[in-house]
Amino acid sequence: MENFQGKTTADLLAMHAAIMEELRGRDVIRSANNPTGDLAEYLFCAAFGWQQAANSVKGFDATDGDGIRYQIKGRRIHQRNKSRQLSAIRDLEGFDVLAVVLFDDNYNIARAALIPAAAVTERAVYVAHTNSHKFLARDSIWEVANVTDVTGRLRAVP
Repeated sequence: MENFQGKTTADLLAMHAAIMEELRGRDVIRSANNPTGDLAEYLFCAAFGWQQAANSVKGFDATDGDGIRYQIKGRRIHQRNKSRQLSAIRDLEGFDVLAVVLFDDNYNIARAALIPAAAVTERAVYVAHTNSHKFLARDSIWEVANVTDVTGRLRAVP
């Protein structure tokens, strides 16, 4: 790994921008936002052959050949923040399955699962000030009936 201590802040930010452009050029990410969500979408779609929805589609991120709608969420768990709270779920009825991947500090895949919408609805908490639901990807969710662990499948994506 490169030593960054001799780099200026401007150098580091320029490197970050260049890396993000390279990842966009490789179709790994689609936006200029934090890459976690885009990486999660890329991995699930590559692993399962799902069709990514347009960025403007509300409620789901991808569909499979049978028309099943997937909301895809990723969370990077790192030394400064161990929270497993996923980004806001705006429409609990907009998807059939929640696809979740947890990354470690270095974006290695720690765990991944396919969670039926009914299991998400039972465990999600409504947050009035954001008009959305929050969901925590605790380890216990992998033990819920009809939840499928797909960690190995995502790790197999080149």
